Amino acid sequence: MAPYAQVDESLRALAGKAEGFGRRAVGGLYGPVYHVTTLADDGVGSLREGCSRPDPVWIVFDVSGTLHLSSPLRVSSHKTIDGRGQRVKITGNGLQLSKCENVIVCNLEFEGGRGRDVDAVKIKPGSRHIWIDRCSLRDYDDGLIDITRESTDITISRCRFSMHNKVILIGADSKNIEDRCIKVTIHHCFFDGTRQRHPRVRFGKVHLYNNYTRNWGLYGLCASLESQILSQCNIYEAGEKKVVVKYVTEKAADTEEETCGSVRSEGDMFLSGAQPGLLPGGSAGCVFCATEFYPEWSMEPASEELMKALEAYTGWQAIPMPEETT
Repeated sequence: MAPYAQVDESLRALAGKAEGFGRRAVGGLYGPVYHVTTLADDGVGSLREGCSRPDPVWIVFDVSGTLHLSSPLRVSSHKTIDGRGQRVKITGNGLQLSKCENVIVCNLEFEGGRGRDVDAVKIKPGSRHIWIDRCSLRDYDDGLIDITRESTDITISRCRFSMHNKVILIGADSKNIEDRCIKVTIHHCFFDGTRQRHPRVRFGKVHLYNNYTRNWGLYGLCASLESQILSQCNIYEAGEKKVVVKYVTEKAADTEEETCGSVRSEGDMFLSGAQPGLLPGGSAGCVFCATEFYPEWSMEPASEELMKALEAYTGWQAIPMPEETT
């Protein structure tokens, strides 16, 4: 996966290497390394203790196994949760990124979150400069990733989503007009047989490229309420359901007119009868150009080779923990 050839050369080489809107996320670059030595939910050497520290911390794991969270794990600003070198599965609950900035979450598994409103990764309110990379996420009672309430400048990359209904929500509801600030990049991800929300977007600007969405259960993307979705060189392979884009009209709290979102598709591949979807009323609204916000991104044409690569190299990876260098 070409965009990240260098990020595993040393422990902190991840910092600032995201593409897209989350590219300024440096995580715990300027803090000490914290070692998770127990899979206990709390206490000395636990992930929860490391995430709660007020100063920058680069968190690594000395143990593999299942970490059962009895309540949401609040992540404070300037943290890297780096699962390289081990295989850690988070269950029961998920991560909560609330009013924080500069957070990187890398190479973890999330599975089996239980309870009302339990998400794998909940990003709200007012969080920014976030990067979620190489995580496997499936089977939570609510969402897998929710980005709402003025959270912005976020990148989700090389993640694998499976066995789930509501995958990624961007923009809370029609009342939260402050979500017009939201900007998210999703790239090199694999959505495998999930039902809906790949993603669902209200208000925000979302750049999708080199993702593979296969055999969705309801729709591929949902463009609602002023959203702008730029879809470049993605692969949409239909199963029983053929429509890729669902357009939903809603009325923002400060307007009288109901509107849906807009999608611009460039270089996307539609397989097995996948249909882009019909826009209500016929004419598309304005969609941003990515170059307005960042100068470059690593994108290749949609192809069978890209499909195979995304099947093999998304989600948790059995890679060694890189060495710490000064």
